[in-house]
Amino acid sequence: MLNSRMRRTRTPLLAVAGAALAALALTACDSGTGTQDEGAAKHSSSAATSEGTPNANQPSADAKGGKDATGAKDGTGSGTSSSGHASARQSSTGTHRGSSGSGSGASEPWDPANRVLCNGSNTRVTAQLQSRPLNHMLLTVTNTGSKYCDLTYYPVLRFDGMQWAPQADESTHPQAVTTLAPGKSGYAEVRLSAADGSGDGGTTGRRLTVYFQGKTPKSDGGATANPTLPAKGVYYDSSLEVTYWQSDLSSISGW
Repeated sequence: MLNSRMRRTRTPLLAVAGAALAALALTACDSGTGTQDEGAAKHSSSAATSEGTPNANQPSADAKGGKDATGAKDGTGSGTSSSGHASARQSSTGTHRGSSGSGSGASEPWDPANRVLCNGSNTRVTAQLQSRPLNHMLLTVTNTGSKYCDLTYYPVLRFDGMQWAPQADESTHPQAVTTLAPGKSGYAEVRLSAADGSGDGGTTGRRLTVYFQGKTPKSDGGATANPTLPAKGVYYDSSLEVTYWQSDLSSISGW
């Protein structure tokens, strides 16, 4: 009898519990609570995606000093790789420029590509009579080209149609070749006649030709020059003599 009563009592309780659960389920569906939860989950996922993809209008994590997309801090991961490549490129560029500068830069006078012989094609030559010392004339050669030029040895002079060439004073031989940068000048002094009149064969020259020497003594150095002489001409005799080309005028002043 007792068991029969317990079975009858448990049956209505189970029925009531089932009905309550069903009612709660219907209430949840009617209120839309389940849909809102699913939507919140989707919104959270979208927000995470937005953080993972930097906005083009915002600074990157590296610029902010934060972490990159891989979670690595500044100076590591892809940041280090990028910096390393940049350093390598900079080092390579610097080496290349240095090599280029020492090899063929326009400012490097010792590069053969930047040096030519000075002659009448790349210089301007003037001849000016000097009052002191007496019977002297100064030759000035100015580099009008874009490269360095070498004034080798000494000028070879010829007045009009003279058949001989004056000698050079060996005491004026410079220690190195006189090299002119673009726009710079070199000098040579000419002793036209002996001050004491000891020279012979004196005559007046009205046209002067200046010959330039090459890399070996008395070799052809290229185009000649014809500096203008005074209208009355220039008197010279057998004592005609020249100095070597100089880069510093003071080295032959008073010669």
